[in-house]
Amino acid sequence: MQEQKTERIDIRASLTAKAVLQQAASSVNKTVSEFLLDTGLSAASEVLADRRVFALNDEQWNQFQKALDADPKDKPALEKLLSDRSVFD
Repeated sequence: MQEQKTERIDIRASLTAKAVLQQAASSVNKTVSEFLLDTGLSAASEVLADRRVFALNDEQWNQFQKALDADPKDKPALEKLLSDRSVFD
């Protein structure tokens, strides 16, 4: 079942950008709206997947686990920064 399209997205584009989008949409037999929605959703899925999912082989997973389990390293410069008075104090 296809979800009903009830929302509207408005964009402004230059004449050149609009012409390129129209040409690209036409080349795949879509309207500009269909083209923008399809390519926008595809790009959004890739961007969001990079932030939610990552795949590791067994060796990489073990290294990742080891890094998570390791004791934190001393960071003297960070300790000094955090112990100094803030400009907001």
